[in-house]
Amino acid sequence: MRRKRLMASLKTRLIEQIRLEGPLTIADYMWACLFDPQEGYYATRPALGEEGDFITAPLVSQMFGERLALWAMQAWQDMGAPAKIRVLEIGPGDGTLMSDLLRTFRALPAFAQAVEIGLIEPSPPLRAVQTARLGEVRHYDSLDHVPTDAPLLIIANEVLDCLPARQFQLTPDGWYERCVGLHEGELVIGLVPAPQDFIAPFAAEIGQVCEVSVAQNRLIEAVGALIHEATGAALFIDYGRDRPEPGDTLQAIYRHEKTDPLAEPGAHDLTQWADFPSLAVTALNMGLGVSQITPQGVFLQRLGIIERFDELRAKNPEDTDRLARQVHRLIAAEEMGELFKVLAIHYPRDLPLAGLAPIEIGA
Repeated sequence: MRRKRLMASLKTRLIEQIRLEGPLTIADYMWACLFDPQEGYYATRPALGEEGDFITAPLVSQMFGERLALWAMQAWQDMGAPAKIRVLEIGPGDGTLMSDLLRTFRALPAFAQAVEIGLIEPSPPLRAVQTARLGEVRHYDSLDHVPTDAPLLIIANEVLDCLPARQFQLTPDGWYERCVGLHEGELVIGLVPAPQDFIAPFAAEIGQVCEVSVAQNRLIEAVGALIHEATGAALFIDYGRDRPEPGDTLQAIYRHEKTDPLAEPGAHDLTQWADFPSLAVTALNMGLGVSQITPQGVFLQRLGIIERFDELRAKNPEDTDRLARQVHRLIAAEEMGELFKVLAIHYPRDLPLAGLAPIEIGA
């Protein structure tokens, strides 16, 4: 009886692809590592939480999700409290954020009655986790399948960072693109000539790296089109830059530690910073309202996270130290407070959004 042929590892397949077709852009390499159907990180082995590879804000504290729920409920009221509204989360992780949202929504019965929940999650393992936590929830395969028969409120927490960017480096001979190639049969990062039409969005010095993410901008375009048609708002929260600037932000994370992005394709989480300035310009060019790029710590404090902390510790004084550590991690400048940014896009353009100010055109 013939033995079933074993599928080659992702690393082996990538090496063979490069050998046959040439170097991969950083974006194409990262996409394969995260979303390859057989061995991509998110497709097969996402590991969240203290025992996993990384921890997100909803896993730090319930107070994060509660503040976002208040943001959503206030937006609904500012839209005139429509009889039906759809709250959509992109990349819901293990379902913790949505669980906290739903619990908080119940504090406003009229909103809880009006809301319909939807999730967009490409990872089969995570879909299973979300269903186990939340019960039978509606999963959409993509934004293309989301109805526009009711206003939309979209939340995307730590989604942009898994959408890859190409990298370009300025050399004495001009701009070159950083790509993944081979040296003595092993994966390495090297330089190839940049496309002739490449233009950096800032004045660069020799050696500096510029990141450009088509994938991040396409997400904004897709979300923006939905918001424009259905009306509503979308909230993006991620670590990233708030001005055009150089930087190689590609990193691999395993068990909360940085590792070599080339070492074990598919086994470790790969991320890059969100390019919020580029995303804001994309949304503005679509005729959407856009908020100022706001530090997470500022946003959460405007939504009353300190007051919520005081309320919780008054009810549970024995938990004061734990609650204080949670708030510190979410809002302190040296923790998540400054590195993580918040950007909202909305339509109509004059829709006010709690915790955020409109962008200043030309700023």
